[in-house]
Amino acid sequence: MTEPAIILVVDDLPQNVRLLEAVLAPRGYTVVQATSGHEALQRVASEPIDLVLLDIVMPEMDGYEVCRTLRADPATRFLPIVMITASGEQEKVVAIESGADDFIAKPFDHAELLARVGSLLRIKRYHDTIERQAVELAAWNRQLEQRVQEQVDALERMGRLRRFLSPQLAELVMSSGDESFLKSHRREITVVFCDLRGFTAFAETVEPEDLMLVLNQYHAALGDLVHRFEGTLERFAGDGLMVIFNDPLPCPDGPRRAVRMAVAMRGRVTQLVEEWSRQGHELDFGVGIAQGHATLGQIGFEGRSDYTAIGSVTNLAARLCGAAAPRQILISQRVFTAAEDIVVADSIGELALRGFSRPARAYNVVGLDEARAGV
Repeated sequence: MTEPAIILVVDDLPQNVRLLEAVLAPRGYTVVQATSGHEALQRVASEPIDLVLLDIVMPEMDGYEVCRTLRADPATRFLPIVMITASGEQEKVVAIESGADDFIAKPFDHAELLARVGSLLRIKRYHDTIERQAVELAAWNRQLEQRVQEQVDALERMGRLRRFLSPQLAELVMSSGDESFLKSHRREITVVFCDLRGFTAFAETVEPEDLMLVLNQYHAALGDLVHRFEGTLERFAGDGLMVIFNDPLPCPDGPRRAVRMAVAMRGRVTQLVEEWSRQGHELDFGVGIAQGHATLGQIGFEGRSDYTAIGSVTNLAARLCGAAAPRQILISQRVFTAAEDIVVADSIGELALRGFSRPARAYNVVGLDEARAGV
């Protein structure tokens, strides 16, 4: 139900106020009064007034000045004001010039007064509705802009996370809103490094289109397995691929997953190598896997960053990969010990690897004990 309109009657003569109230109150209007211009301004400032019936002749501040003051205030610029004037045309002109919406001549006709008041109140309700809708629309626009910005930010975050996380992990991080793992931290990880044998010579002798085709086939085959085994893609450049396990989310079976993934990669790339060979491309595949502590976190600059691992464990995995023969998977002593229950491997003794002062014991992965590996 609509609240009754509140009408402020401003007149210094009590009998005029009582007369107006006698006409308006029976029609459901709430009538409040002010006996001076100053009191009228105070009531308008402190109460929700819907319309003002304003006498012209009052001491200290006449009706014209009250009207001009109300019109100068943005809060009351559109408040309906009806001037109660004498019959003189000059008073009517000044009333309109002062900002009055309408005027009633004394002695006023009751029906005319009610008609003019009703008409102005309908206009005010329309104006109030438009203002309320404008405020609501502005609020909706702000909410929409905020939601769009949040979606843009989410897409940017998702794009950044998908560069190195599997879709499952990226979705998990997005749903939790926690990107604290991007900060620098230290953790024990398992690192898988693999690349193509003969790639440098191949790149020097084929057309760029053939090179891109081979790389796309290679990346698609291996990238799918990185996601399947939920590894973290640290590096994906040219023919080199580096994947880490046990970061950013804990992965207690990291060495086992790494070995299983490497064996699956070897199977995929073996099929590709056979196809490439039929096309005259002499390429093959090697893998190195190591386990150890590293410092991990986000590096880069505004607008471009990557997630990386820094430590000797990454170098060891890369050197083992470099020492591997075609389609050979070399793993470090720690990886072999952690995955010994599922891996079938031969010791190849100790290798002297560039960048390491002491030889590193390595094992060649022949295959998996499928009953235990669950593949």
